[in-house]
Amino acid sequence: MKFDRASLMELWRRPGRLLRYTLLLLALMAFFGGVLAIWIYWDLPDVAMLKDRSTTLTIEVPDWQGEMHPLRVGPRAPYWAPLETIPDELKWAVIVAEDANFYEHSGIDVPALKEAIKHDLKRKRLAYGASTITQQLAKNLFLTRDKSVRRKLREVMIAQRLEQELTKGRILELYLNVVELGPLIYGMGHGARYHFDKPVSLLTPAEAAFLAAILPGPRVAYNPELQAAKVRQRAARLVKLLGLRRILSETEIADALVQLGQLGGPRPARPASLPPEEM
Repeated sequence: MKFDRASLMELWRRPGRLLRYTLLLLALMAFFGGVLAIWIYWDLPDVAMLKDRSTTLTIEVPDWQGEMHPLRVGPRAPYWAPLETIPDELKWAVIVAEDANFYEHSGIDVPALKEAIKHDLKRKRLAYGASTITQQLAKNLFLTRDKSVRRKLREVMIAQRLEQELTKGRILELYLNVVELGPLIYGMGHGARYHFDKPVSLLTPAEAAFLAAILPGPRVAYNPELQAAKVRQRAARLVKLLGLRRILSETEIADALVQLGQLGGPRPARPASLPPEEM
């Protein structure tokens, strides 16, 4: 119907017809809203089980050739690192690198998300991240890695549920145990063994910053064997940020910057795969 002046006057004189059109419009909005909700919410995981720190679940992770492999997440995993065994320098290096407002937001960093949306709209594709640690955990545990709108919306929903059900400490513990740090190297426990041949609890501040610096792109962009200088440069920035947060003293910063110069590059031959228990 063309809503010119005459037709609007007619609708005004016939309130019954206007009411029918209004009800029809509301019904259509409710229908499509319901379809959208089902599309997003269908089969969302129950995250409450993760409150129990004795829980071990198995997820699928890709190798660098795209093949999927099972990975256990929890205390039954060979390289599981409880939060209390992870040095504060490593925890904070990851936070300042990946999600500086981790302790302030409720799963979604709204200002960062707005900037990401503007960035993506300008380029007409889903490219910019802005995912919080909680969102990354939701994706790593429960979702695929595609860049579809539906996956991103589900990521947001799961992240909010994680924040409702879990403490920040538990979220961080899980996240630090599923991040990718090398070819089939997942979690800080495995990453510390792979890159430095030591348990995560013994990492120096420089090594902690170096591991955190790998996170955005261990395969190419921040591969410490191929892009050692780039990783060291990013790690140095993280060390200085830890100083600003008073996690490191001036002396510790100076020592870490010296040690960073010795990290990265070709590494001694060590197994580049999940341990036998994971395969």
